[in-house]
Amino acid sequence: MALDTLAKICEDAPQEMRTHDILDQMIPRVIHLVRHANDPKLRVLAMTVTNQFIVTTPPAPAIVHHMDDYLSALFALATTKDINDDVRQQICHALVSMLESCPERLQSCISSVIEYMIYCTGDDNETIALEACDFWMEYCNLVRLREQLLPHLDTVVASLLSRIVYSEADLLMMEDDDVDTTTPANQQLIDPSTVTPPPSHMAQNDSQSTTDSVDENAIDDDDGDLEDDEFYSEWTLRKCSAASLDMLSTTYGQPVVAALLPHLNGRLTSNDWKQREGGILALGAVAEGGIHYLTPHLPEMMPYLIQCLEDPKPLVRSITCWALGRYSVWFVEQAATPEGRRTFFEPLLFNLLQRVLDRNKRVQEAACSALSTLEEEATIELVPYLEPILVNLTTAFHSYQHKNLLILYDALGTLAESVGAALKEPKCLFIMLPPLIEKWNRLSDHDAALFPLLECLSSITTALGTDFAPYAEPVFTRCVKLVASTLQQVYLSDQNPDEYDPPDVDCIVVALGLLSGLVQGLGHMVEPLIANSNPPLLSLLAVCVHDPVSEVLQATNALIGDLAMACFDKLRSFLPPILPELINQISADAEFSAASINAVWAIGEIALRWDPVDMQPFVEPILQKLLPLFIHPDIPEALRENISITLGRLGYGCPEMIAPYLAQFLDPWLHTSLALREDTEKDTAFQGLCKMVKMYPQILAAEQFFFLLRVIGGWQRPSQHLEQSFREILEGYKSMLPKEQWQQVWNNLPQEPQRSLSQRYNLML
Repeated sequence: MALDTLAKICEDAPQEMRTHDILDQMIPRVIHLVRHANDPKLRVLAMTVTNQFIVTTPPAPAIVHHMDDYLSALFALATTKDINDDVRQQICHALVSMLESCPERLQSCISSVIEYMIYCTGDDNETIALEACDFWMEYCNLVRLREQLLPHLDTVVASLLSRIVYSEADLLMMEDDDVDTTTPANQQLIDPSTVTPPPSHMAQNDSQSTTDSVDENAIDDDDGDLEDDEFYSEWTLRKCSAASLDMLSTTYGQPVVAALLPHLNGRLTSNDWKQREGGILALGAVAEGGIHYLTPHLPEMMPYLIQCLEDPKPLVRSITCWALGRYSVWFVEQAATPEGRRTFFEPLLFNLLQRVLDRNKRVQEAACSALSTLEEEATIELVPYLEPILVNLTTAFHSYQHKNLLILYDALGTLAESVGAALKEPKCLFIMLPPLIEKWNRLSDHDAALFPLLECLSSITTALGTDFAPYAEPVFTRCVKLVASTLQQVYLSDQNPDEYDPPDVDCIVVALGLLSGLVQGLGHMVEPLIANSNPPLLSLLAVCVHDPVSEVLQATNALIGDLAMACFDKLRSFLPPILPELINQISADAEFSAASINAVWAIGEIALRWDPVDMQPFVEPILQKLLPLFIHPDIPEALRENISITLGRLGYGCPEMIAPYLAQFLDPWLHTSLALREDTEKDTAFQGLCKMVKMYPQILAAEQFFFLLRVIGGWQRPSQHLEQSFREILEGYKSMLPKEQWQQVWNNLPQEPQRSLSQRYNLML
């Protein structure tokens, strides 16, 4: 009884006890019980107590001091015949905990530990096997021990493959495998908390092809991830085995693929559907780490997988959708040739579209997720197939229920983001918009299904641009009313908390996101909608900008920046109260990083357009925030890049106020600029830099001028205005510097910038 109580205390408060003096006396006694207790229950309790202090960060000093004794006790138990299952589970848990917290203590005996864990991975007791399976994922995180696993990889892979099939318990826990679209769905499956705010506005660097979201909630929307809801909602031995294969293939690559291949053919062609399903899961699991080594085999394997989309078992069809989605990159590469497109890419696309209309809900979900992944990879390769894609997706609106509608909306929104303006074709509009507008009109403002539809429409409106204008007014009006009604509920809840529950502010987030999509798409054509909005949209934004919720601030700041770009005159009179709040939001606080990124971006858009006389009172407070943050070592790179753009744009509008600080930030500014894609944002920021340099040319040190020359020489496509500004700066410095100094600078330049400066600006010695 006393040991049971002690175990509960240690479980509830391990950090509080880890440095307690009593542990120095307690741990040796507990380890003695681990070794010598006759009652398995006492052993389990003793191990539970000890293990609690291994997983603390760092491990408790008392357990570190006695770790060798504990390891010795564990090995003695591990080699005991007829050992209790609960004890073996605790042995596995202890070894996994040691591997995580103090791997150096296992280094001398790691080969024996590996062999024991292989043995336990194959245990008939699934709880023990699951505990052992965690060992392989943790092992992949350890660089110093990686080589020691290589001699055992064949056995580890074979052991994991043996556990990757569905067990009877797995199948009993699942819904009816044959559940179809006629079976009512559980409406509670739609969780509004999964709504994501609009993407943060980030300067585009050379590694980005699209704007990435840096939502601070870090919601992972990767449909190919092994933590997909469909396959990894409940942690089971099958799923843990697949995840272990995934990590092993990512860590070791070719040896894991080589160990896997001899087992795959028999499983993929087995008459037992569970063996087939397990083989397909294994093939999908190693996609990320093993695709390069599997490439010679994929022309044979992938057509077989496409055939499996017709398998009579829904679970085989669904896992096949998922696995094929993991190989989307390879399929898109095949589309580069007519034969590859005809043999691989088109069969995948058309068969996934068929499965989107599968009668089984699980298959529908997996097919939509795989299609979304393919859309992200294929982008404009999908343009010739837009009509059949849209026909199947919109047909699914009539049969999909609650949860799967979310995934269907995501597939349609991802398609819009991937093909962009190609959706403007009249036949595409005719197929796509009527069912969406019908859904829009049918859903009430309080229906949770409205949220994902708003997100979907946001992507579509951005892609369609002005072609969405005929549908814009009712959508715009409803979004404004959604924001207004939710703000009213927030006010009532704040004033009368006992009488009113606080509303779900996700409604504001998604409505603002769709408004951003409309503003981006319609451009200046949105002005009449803003002028006629009731209540006034800009008045609502003046309230939203004070909201304490980071996602609301992120969406608000994005919309303010979009409005500055599309219809600045409408925004102008609201800037005096709004701009101070944007400035206040600039910080290194990780919780509000996305809001801060968007605030900095919006300030840059405003600075580019506002009259310098009006902007000047805000410049000093902005600099007080931006300059220390710019050199902060621990801010997101997206924030640093946006700060660099905004500093340049402030220099464009108010060069006389920013130029005196130029020497402080020019070095990191130029370094940051090297990673940015050449676009309008970077171009205008450099125009601002040029204004400041021309105003104070003497402020640059020799090293800074040399760096500036290299950066100017690296520009490939400056705008006409920027090219002229560069020319004026270069000619000005050449005439200002002594000839000997200019020759020294020029001769030290690398060959490529020299060539560029000579050809574009006629600059030479």
